[in-house]
Amino acid sequence: MTPSLAPMLSRVVPTIVSISVRGKSSDVQGDTLYLTPGAQNKSTPRQTAVAQISETAGTGVITDARNGYILTNNHVIEGATSLKVTIANGESYDAVAVGADAQTDLAVIRISAAGLSQAVLGDSASLKVGDYVVAIGTPYGLGKSVTFGIVSALDRSGLGLDSEEGFIQTDASLNPGNSGGALVDLEGKVVGINTAILGPSGANIGIGFAVPINTASAIMRQLVSHGEIRRGQLGVQVQDSSADFAKVLGVNISTGALVNEVRPQSPGAKAGIVVGDVIAAVDGLPISGSTQLRARVSALPPGTVVKLTILRRGGSVQVVATLAAAAATEPPVETVDYVDGKGLLDLVTLQTLDAASDAFGKVQGAVISSISDSSPAAAAGLQPGDVITSVNQTNATTPQMVVELSKALTDLLLLGIFRDGHRSFLVVKR
Repeated sequence: MTPSLAPMLSRVVPTIVSISVRGKSSDVQGDTLYLTPGAQNKSTPRQTAVAQISETAGTGVITDARNGYILTNNHVIEGATSLKVTIANGESYDAVAVGADAQTDLAVIRISAAGLSQAVLGDSASLKVGDYVVAIGTPYGLGKSVTFGIVSALDRSGLGLDSEEGFIQTDASLNPGNSGGALVDLEGKVVGINTAILGPSGANIGIGFAVPINTASAIMRQLVSHGEIRRGQLGVQVQDSSADFAKVLGVNISTGALVNEVRPQSPGAKAGIVVGDVIAAVDGLPISGSTQLRARVSALPPGTVVKLTILRRGGSVQVVATLAAAAATEPPVETVDYVDGKGLLDLVTLQTLDAASDAFGKVQGAVISSISDSSPAAAAGLQPGDVITSVNQTNATTPQMVVELSKALTDLLLLGIFRDGHRSFLVVKR
């Protein structure tokens, strides 16, 4: 028997709908996000013959047949004055928006219809690069269309979108009108919601992105329950870990989210998380980096209890935290003086943090006044204006403290840095 996707698609395609959106031309976002390297992402509504009115097409996935809930993209319905949904048998229904979230580019709409087919949701956390996937949508208003490909990459971020979510990247062809459609595995389970295309002038070049269904499911539940997203917070700031960080910190993996700030009285602080910890998993699901941790946590409402796997020197520990709605702020600071760095901070001049710095009143530490391009610190990425807040996980509030803590170190130096309102770590090495 010849292998075919037809049996699976016969079950899945009826769960996919076409969405027609009308609105003022200046308001409607359009049917697809085109991501162009180095440029702002944009959408391109298809103009109708009626002045000041635009009409765009998108796709949606029926996730609750009994109640008529449909999951789609926020950019598909944003600014709409009317929504019309066409289901598998060709019948059309007026739809209402239940809720939308710009940060994840997801939205839920609703229709009143009987006999709907409901999609089966999969587990995006189990996806691997190279898995086969199928994209289903309504490109260019052609009706249901199916394309086939693989998972090209996971946890993609830094795409110029507002979302912090780590997207699924696929080479299954996505085109205008596919936004809000389903990315499914070979069992027909939805693993992602198709969202954006990367390419010149919106042309498809085999690089498309989908929001993982685990994130979409959590967002959908909140939109249905509250009409908005109530995001939980741990009260920690994180960055991606690396092999160098793992070596300095004495942990056995180079992935995960490295904690570089823990706000006082935050859920993270109460759970026992400390600066230098590496968060490796949430509720048993591995965390590849900072983007995935932020997305995983922010998709959960305040009051959710999460179990975190923490790596620190000597092994791993399990901690339990109850997410809060807001984080506490930090104490203020100090006053002025210049000191030359030593050891791995040779050729660096440090200055006392004063009111001339944007960091004044936000952190305590020593400002990089000047730095030689030939220094190890410059090679590591240290810049003038950076504030060194810790040395090898010991807080350093003055230039003198930074020098004393670092002068004897000749191999690896772990610096806590505050730059442009954010904390991070840097490793300086010979």
